[in-house]
Amino acid sequence: MTDSRTAPLKVLVYSDDVNTRQQVILALGRRPHPDLPEVEYIEVATEPVVIQNMDAGHVDLVVLDGEAVPAGGMGIAKQLKDEIYQCPPVVVLTGRPQDAWLATWSRAEAAVPHPLDPIQLAETVVGLLRSRVPAPTSSTA
Repeated sequence: MTDSRTAPLKVLVYSDDVNTRQQVILALGRRPHPDLPEVEYIEVATEPVVIQNMDAGHVDLVVLDGEAVPAGGMGIAKQLKDEIYQCPPVVVLTGRPQDAWLATWSRAEAAVPHPLDPIQLAETVVGLLRSRVPAPTSSTA
């Protein structure tokens, strides 16, 4: 049964590599957890379009490829966190697990290393998206 009271969550996925964007989307699917609404993806291949979408608002979570060129996801994450009031949660895809400290510098809430583990990515994203969904109210008295 679909919960029609909640609008879909919007997840921006940035990478210059279409395969990386598709890996993220396939790992998460349309509904990464039964307790969450469906997810709509905004696929982005360039930094200016990331900034444009973020300035427009209505994004619930951002997944940034730290290995993207010419603008890496960690630098974009830092810019978003510095410039956007109440910036939505950011997940940075790092080149390797040892790069997690760079994601911390960028102020991203989480880092997931390449090669992407779909389970780790889904668990990370679900945890962050839960903060964007109002808690259900009990209808029993």
